[in-house]
Amino acid sequence: MGRSPCCEKEHTNKGAWTKEEDERLINYIKLHGEGCWRSLPKAAGLLRSGKSCKLRWMNYLRPDLKRGNFTEKEDELIINLHSLLGNKWSLIARRLPGRTDYEIKNYCKTHIKRKLYSRGVDPPTHRPLNAGATSTKSATAINTTSSENNTNNSNNDNNRDC
Repeated sequence: MGRSPCCEKEHTNKGAWTKEEDERLINYIKLHGEGCWRSLPKAAGLLRSGKSCKLRWMNYLRPDLKRGNFTEKEDELIINLHSLLGNKWSLIARRLPGRTDYEIKNYCKTHIKRKLYSRGVDPPTHRPLNAGATSTKSATAINTTSSENNTNNSNNDNNRDC
């Protein structure tokens, strides 16, 4: 009933991309544009799935991607946006040109989390940490109350984890 597979499983490369495959993908997209990802691998002479080609291009090969460390300004923007939007990484990435949603998520979970703890802020809730001042019952009550008052029901405080 669903879509038929775009390629034979036995004739598809999996795993790490080679330099030659990257070059083929880059050259094809330079000549023809992004177009239809499902038909691109065959047209470009790649033994990859369309999804694999799309992810490789979007997350690693695009020329407009930023490389290197995040700036202090980007850190603060990620913290502020995460406190407002929760784990909606693609929405956060739209506000940081040149950064991908995967890159931001991974950075947040490794670096920002530590930064928030060092500031005395709880990463999931973005509230001050009270060292032992509140019991688990009162913390649960706070989370329950805030999630009931939250107008955006798609992300309650219990699900946020930077």
